[in-house]
Parts: sequence; C-alpha cells; structure tokens
Amino acid sequence: MSKIIVLIPCYNEEKSIDNVILNIKKCTAADRVDYLIINDCSKDNTSNLCVENGYNYLNLPINLGIGGGVQAGYLYALEQGYDIAIQHDGDGQHDPCYFEDVIAPIESEQADIVIGSRFLDKKGFQSTGLRRFGISFLSKLIFLCTGLKLYDVTSGYRAVNRKYIEIFATHYAQDYPEPESIVYAALKKAKIMEVPVIMHERKEGQSSINALKPLYYMIKISLSILLHRVVMTRKD
Repeated sequence: MSKIIVLIPCYNEEKSIDNVILNIKKCTAADRVDYLIINDCSKDNTSNLCVENGYNYLNLPINLGIGGGVQAGYLYALEQGYDIAIQHDGDGQHDPCYFEDVIAPIESEQADIVIGSRFLDKKGFQSTGLRRFGISFLSKLIFLCTGLKLYDVTSGYRAVNRKYIEIFATHYAQDYPEPESIVYAALKKAKIMEVPVIMHERKEGQSSINALKPLYYMIKISLSILLHRVVMTRKD
C-alpha cells in the first residue's frame, strides 16, 4: 500500500487550520494518509495552535512564500520515504473527501500528477470572473507551450507520485508555483491529468495573490511560463 502524506502550506491561518485538520481526520482516506502543516513564519497564533493541539507541523525559520513552503514539504516527504504527496491548502477551500480521487490515478499508474479541478463539473465555488478569465488565459498559454490541455491550472489541490516528489524537492517554482510547476513537469514528459473536485470559498484570511495587481500577475507569470519553455527546449 502506498505511503501518503498531505502537505498543508500555511501562513496566518489560525482561524482555519483547526477545521482543516478536523476534516482530514474525518475523511474516508484518513487511515491512509499522514499530514504535515508547513508553517511559513505565520505572524498570528498558528504556531501555538499546532503545539497546543499536537498537530504534525514544521516551522520554517524564515518566510519562504508559497513555493518555498511547498518545496519544504516535498523535501520532508522525500526524506521520510513517501510514495504520494497531496497538496492541500490551509485555508479550508480544499475538501479532503476527494483524496481518493486524486490518489487513484497515481496508484493505477495512469498519472504522475493529478490536479483537482473545480472547472470540470463546474460545481461549488468557481472563483471570481476576473480570476476565471486569468486562469483561462493561462490554460491556453500552457497548451501552446506544452500541448497539454488543462482547465484549472492554478489549482493548489494536487497529488504527485514518488518521482515528482523527488523532482519538486529540488526544483519547485517560487512565485506562482501551480502553473509554473505544470509547465516544468509537462516538459519533462510527466503524465498529468485532472479530476473533478468541489472547492469552497475562503471564509477567513487572505489569498497569497490578492494584494497583487491582476495585470502585473498575468504579465509576470506569462513571461515565466515562456521562459520555462525556452530554457527547457534548449536543454533538450
């Protein structure tokens, strides 16, 4: 049986983290998965909550941002010998009831990476209109760069196999890791697929990209994706 860990990057999620862990412990896959909270130097009470409640957690010594936090989780998963790692946000938007859905294609060797997509069945919280436009644009850009058609390219709900635990432990995008890591893995010939999930609207805290101007975000991430394509093509 696969050894599975749920990686939960967390920054200032004191109002959400208890429910996130509770829901993981109640889900149907609870007896199959371990979890790790990666506390990215939260300024609120997140760290104390982890200690008081006996959660499994890793306190980062400096703030690394979402990409660095997730990469720290992958490094932990690699060192501890996990076969599958599931990324799961600490803000309550992701639903653990879909763990089996993102795990199954990896265990059957249909996929190296499985992305939980809110846009396949179009149920649950679909994000804002502006965000959906940006995601659609990035989806088209990724298709042009890789030939891979995906819909929810900014989804942080995903699972990867042992091979990509090893790869992401040493190479993981820092600023906008979800779409950039798709491009990197696709250009390495990873088998990537989406499965439908329902996501919930964030009730507490603040998104890591809310403070950024949408146009600036789109320009920067588009240039990064194109640069990935050029650099990796030259390596080949």
